[in-house]
Formats: sequence, structure tokens, C-alpha cells
Amino acid sequence: MTEQLSAPLPVAVLGANGRMGAEAVKAIEAAPDMLLVAALGRGDSLDQLTVAGAKFVVDLTVPESTEANVRYAVEHGIHAVVGTTGWDGGKLSALEGQLENHPETGVLIAPNFALGSVLASAFAAKASKYFESVEIIELHHPDKVDAPSGTAVRTAELIAAERSAAQMPPSPDATTSELAGARGCEVDGIRVHSVRLRGLVAHQEVLLGSAGEQLTLRHDSFDRASFMPGVLLGLRKVAAHPGLTVGLDGYLDLGL
Repeated sequence: MTEQLSAPLPVAVLGANGRMGAEAVKAIEAAPDMLLVAALGRGDSLDQLTVAGAKFVVDLTVPESTEANVRYAVEHGIHAVVGTTGWDGGKLSALEGQLENHPETGVLIAPNFALGSVLASAFAAKASKYFESVEIIELHHPDKVDAPSGTAVRTAELIAAERSAAQMPPSPDATTSELAGARGCEVDGIRVHSVRLRGLVAHQEVLLGSAGEQLTLRHDSFDRASFMPGVLLGLRKVAAHPGLTVGLDGYLDLGL
């Protein structure tokens, strides 16, 4: 008897005219287990999602519209994979409340889809409890509108949680006089520094230091194509993870 192949996943892309959205459209069209049913840009009606029969949506829009986009998807039983920043604690809590009324729908909000970046952040968090000092430097292209990056914020949160669980004290810092911004910003007690430079795409270093040694964990994305394996992985797994998942590491078996 011939084995019956599963029907391809009907996927829509929001923000299809942007740099990331255009890459996502190409990746989904090239994936044999997916079918691109809609590619929406700014101003297009979300009702096109239901008309097209989308069961999965990738949101790569802007912070001002991502919450409404995802809430629409959840309301219509469409699984969402989200790479747009702007999801603070209040918005995440409200989304979790909405998902309670749609228990079969999954939402993944991922600050970064590059698998190497996700792994580097996870490794840095685990390593941080063995070092006295830790700081993050994130480097991106100058057209990026938010600082620090969502990846850096996520990395800092993971590091802070690990260090808190290990009862680690704050990184030592004797600074008493500084120009505004010289020491970066603080995310959960972790210093984060942002660089915006023409020619860059997306890069991050986590610097870990103790007496006499330093460990640097760095990840570089040289092209937005590097994010697409993570986007496709998210689409393939989101239906099996109902509710809200923050961070692609939630779908990976890291064994940490």
C-alpha cells in the first residue's frame, strides 16, 4: 500500500514586503511541506487570512501592529509564529489570557530565529553562573528601530534567571561617574550595549569574566536567510505546542 503524504501546511506571511518577510515568503515557497496561501503587506486586511484558508501565520511586521495581528490569528484558530518585537509583560499576559479560550492554538514569539543565536544564548545563560562578570554587546544594521535588540533582552533575561537561581551577586562595577549611556542599559541587572553600524546584519557577543580568564560567546548572522530554518522549524512545531511559547529554545531539545 502506498504511504499517504500529509497535506502541506497552509501558511500566510504578514509583513511580506519587508526584508525578513520577503525571505520568509521565499523559504515557505521552497519548503515541500508548506503552501504559501497569502502574503500580506502594510494596509492589507487580516480577513484575507481566513479567506485564503491559512492555518499558520508568520508575523514579521512592526511593534505597532503585531499584537493586533496575533490576537486576530488566535481568535480565528490560526497558529502564529512571531518574530516582531514589542511584546512586553503586559501584552504577553493578555495574550495568555486570550489563549485560555483557544486551548488548541499555539503561538511562538521568538526574539531570534537563527538557530545558532538561540543556542549561543542558552549556552551563555548556563555558563554565566560560573563567572563573576557578564555583559552583552549586540550589533545590528543602522535601520533597526529598537535598542537593545529583542535577542539581547531575551539573553539577559535567561542569564539573570540562571544567576539568580545560583544566588550569584551582581557583576562588580565600581563606576561612580559616567556620561549618559556609557555603561549601556540594564536588563534584569545585566548590562547590555547596542551598536548600530552600516554593513552589519545581526550579531551578539556575551562576555563572561572571572579572575584571570574570559569566555566570549559570539554569534553572527551575515544574511537574513540564516533566520529561515528557525522560522520553518517554528511552523512545523507550533501546532504541537498549544498556548504561548516565548523563545525558539522552547522547541529545541537542548539537554541543558
